[in-house]
Amino acid sequence: MGARFEPVRAVRAYERVVEQVEEAIESGALGPGARLPSERELMVQFSVGRSTVREALRVLQARGLVRSRPGDPNGAEVLPFSPAALHKSMTTLARVAELSLAELVQFRMVLDSSAVLLAARLRTEEQLAEMEAAIAGMRAAAASAAASDHDVSDHDAFSAADVAFHDVIVAASGNTLIRVCTDVVRSVVLGLIAGKIADAPDRESLMRRSIRHHEEVLAAVRAGDGASAARLLRRSMYDYYAVHLPDAERPALRALLE
Repeated sequence: MGARFEPVRAVRAYERVVEQVEEAIESGALGPGARLPSERELMVQFSVGRSTVREALRVLQARGLVRSRPGDPNGAEVLPFSPAALHKSMTTLARVAELSLAELVQFRMVLDSSAVLLAARLRTEEQLAEMEAAIAGMRAAAASAAASDHDVSDHDAFSAADVAFHDVIVAASGNTLIRVCTDVVRSVVLGLIAGKIADAPDRESLMRRSIRHHEEVLAAVRAGDGASAARLLRRSMYDYYAVHLPDAERPALRALLE
């Protein structure tokens, strides 16, 4: 039997414009701060109409690649990399149920445990001190919450200190891609369950347990035991998030605890 071919997809002109500009940005031919030619010049270079150029610029701007100002004679500006587009895509997938909360939490467990595995080997004394300071902030916020009958500001302070701890771990890993993905997935997860955490009846117990877990992770990082630090961090995240998941989705997280 002869070769089999797939149906071809008609490609609109603006998509070809987008592809070429993206290729120029990805190859480094157009760096952050560079300017695209004016709309009129783009029309000439691509041999397309004004509506095609404007649609291409609209798509490029939606993807966070350029900033286009109407009437700007200098042309669209190429933007530095930003995780905003990734955040938007992941949030959309979660909201339309293409990504479950369990999958997002599982991904965060994988990312953060990989980061702490690296951090245990690469961290500096200054970063260890920053982790200690973050845990001290968690303790102070938990104590204030207990004394003030769980004021919202205390919970916010606790969460901020918790985030600071994980930010130092990711920074100590030295991996930019882990940092970007961690920032995005953490933001999406917290956006989905922030209300549940704030309304939890046992918040004080959750805070104490979280502090204990963080102290154990820090001890393992200080000792250079990346495997233990990663295992402890996965357990910490499981304890923190699993209670907010349906029973049927928890095995997906438990699979990372073995």
